[in-house]
Amino acid sequence: MEYINYIVIALFVFFILNRIIPAKGVKHISTTELKNELKDKNKQFVDVRTPGEFKGNRIKEFKNIPIHELSQKAEKELSKDKEVIVICQSGMRGQKASKTLKKLGFTNVTNVKGGLSAWR
Repeated sequence: MEYINYIVIALFVFFILNRIIPAKGVKHISTTELKNELKDKNKQFVDVRTPGEFKGNRIKEFKNIPIHELSQKAEKELSKDKEVIVICQSGMRGQKASKTLKKLGFTNVTNVKGGLSAWR
């Protein structure tokens, strides 16, 4: 019985760490660095917040693809040949979206640290 408790705790810790640790191969930039990137027309900018959040406050260069639709829309609407820069509200959904894009075969993915909250 004691072993079961250890296994449950280990699985819980693994699950939490898996959600927090950034995906391998994902670059992270600050909002200050993002300001310089926005001028580059060879990059794709994706905001993974909900449409309501996107309408309320957004950066004009970003396209809205909500995180729950990313798996279905990414390959149709984004090019794997160009860098994809992802933003959300705080950086957590952006990190999850970055992992999703990496799993879909996007090789050049960047997440904005702190998200739109850090933009202001």
